[in-house]
Amino acid sequence: IPSVKMATSESASLSKAVKQQYMELPQGDKVQAMYIWIDGTGEGLRCKTRTLDSEPKTIQDLPEWNFDGSSTYQSEGSNSDMYLIPAAMFRDPFRKDPNKLVLCEVLKYNRKPAETNLRQTCKKIMEMVENQVPWFGMEQEYTILGTDGHPFGWPSNGFPGPQGPYYCGVGADKAYGRDIVEAHYRACLYAGVQICGTNAEVMPAQWEFQVGPCEGINMADHLWAARFILHRVCEDFGVVASFDPKPIPGNWNGAGCHTNFSTKEMRNEGGLRAIEDSIEKLGKRHSYHIRAYDPKGGLDNARRLTGRHETSNIHEFSAGVANRGASIRIPRSVGQEKKGYFEDRRPSANCDPYAVTEALIRTCLLSEEGDEPVEYGK
Repeated sequence: IPSVKMATSESASLSKAVKQQYMELPQGDKVQAMYIWIDGTGEGLRCKTRTLDSEPKTIQDLPEWNFDGSSTYQSEGSNSDMYLIPAAMFRDPFRKDPNKLVLCEVLKYNRKPAETNLRQTCKKIMEMVENQVPWFGMEQEYTILGTDGHPFGWPSNGFPGPQGPYYCGVGADKAYGRDIVEAHYRACLYAGVQICGTNAEVMPAQWEFQVGPCEGINMADHLWAARFILHRVCEDFGVVASFDPKPIPGNWNGAGCHTNFSTKEMRNEGGLRAIEDSIEKLGKRHSYHIRAYDPKGGLDNARRLTGRHETSNIHEFSAGVANRGASIRIPRSVGQEKKGYFEDRRPSANCDPYAVTEALIRTCLLSEEGDEPVEYGK
């Protein structure tokens, strides 16, 4: 059988051995800091690098910077300067120590947050409930695609065998693209991202990694850093990581970002009561959460949340113990021990974790109701 060549990028075929020769050159006392930000789509990431004279030890050591927002869907050309405000710093797994990855907030020319900078309000909301010690864990599903948009390893003019053998699968006919998963996992550990696991998913070429438990604002910071690292690893391999919630229509699983949530009270003895209280509040605010759970106000998720393929229906709220067809799942062990956490299965793979974690806090801990978020005093 003639082997089918996957569509990979031209830059992936450049000699990595030649590149390595240069990467091993000493860099003196200088440090490269790669600044990373979310662009105007609310999904795309951008980055650029600057040289620092010494290794930054804290976020305060990093200078603000700027960029041209008219080229990132973030501003008009006539007033296009946007500010980059360092928010979280990680070790750089690509250039290695002492170099850094710097996740940034974006401010407009008037120093107000850009439309897709959802971090600032998320941080305020997290600070309001600090004493309740909110923990999150997010399960990021994604699909590996060739540069032609076709799932990695799928036959070029057809489909692989139906779903069944691929979830947590092992073997060349079941696991498509494990090298990327292994490289990403190790790069995240090196960077200091709180990645806590990974597995092959139900659809071939679909994978998942989990980040957490993280407290408060750290959840979204670490998930965005992990996403950036994944995109960058895939670039090296010449393939693409897609967070589309339903990359292949039909009888194939979509991709979500299940979000696990607990507070100190929920984790303590008898915490199930607090979990049930939160679920009751969530049930009364379903449409608000659906709007917050993907970057298109629920339109992306509508392709995924059909009530089939381990999802709930987008129009209905449901909760149950160990039920993967529900909006909210209480793990079986939590039902038995009467304490722990719950899982919100509604967020889309391409959600903004700042929006998702903020919405959970607003509804569950600040007891907000209705379709709009409450504005709190400065």
